[in-house]
Amino acid sequence: MKSFYPLLLAIQFLTQIPVRLKQPYGECEVGASLLYYPLVGLLLGALLAGLHAMLHGVPALLHAALLLAAWVVMTGALHLDGLADSADAWLGGLGNRERTLAIMKDPYAGPVAVVAVVLVLLLKFSALVSLVQCANGWALLWPLLLARSAVPLLFLTTPYVRPGGLGEALAKHAPRRAVIMMLLATLLGMLAVLGMRGVALALGCLAAFWLLRRMMIARLGGTTGDTAGALIELLETAALILWVLMDTQFTKGG
Repeated sequence: MKSFYPLLLAIQFLTQIPVRLKQPYGECEVGASLLYYPLVGLLLGALLAGLHAMLHGVPALLHAALLLAAWVVMTGALHLDGLADSADAWLGGLGNRERTLAIMKDPYAGPVAVVAVVLVLLLKFSALVSLVQCANGWALLWPLLLARSAVPLLFLTTPYVRPGGLGEALAKHAPRRAVIMMLLATLLGMLAVLGMRGVALALGCLAAFWLLRRMMIARLGGTTGDTAGALIELLETAALILWVLMDTQFTKGG
């Protein structure tokens, strides 16, 4: 059973799927859970694609709204919370590191947080409407996979600046070589399936990752759990929009 702890921990940390492990598990198992973040993304994407198939024939707007609601429920709005906290802190922090970190810990959401969450959900909903109209539910796999693959990359390349807690254990105890091999295998697998679309999707997400990581380094000197959650939300949105834009261009080309 303990050999499955890292996978089960990844599911527990990232989803609302009813996996509730109790101690004993150590920081090494927590760090090893990073290996399975892409797999959890693939699982969530497959569940959404399955729901998309079940909703066949439902009007496009309602179909997209149900997909988005399921998306939020499956993750418990965990990453949206990180996005909200990060948005509040980025504006309210006024460029100051300590003030930014302090605002992230505040449980209350300000107007900037609300606007950021609403905009991300609106963009996702609009993109989902387009996917529904194109009957392209399997495209849902890739944003969730790529966004959760970015988290191990973030923890391997970026200092974790808030001592204690889950994020520090992930950063300190991640099996670096295994994580790098897992990320390469994930990328090659996606490229094998998607071809040039996969190249465009990967490059777009890497560019967004680089920009967001640069912002974290400039303001905080590293990352926190909240900024990792914000990264997931923003990369999901970027990948979803990029896929729709590629669909549009291929349709025009055809």
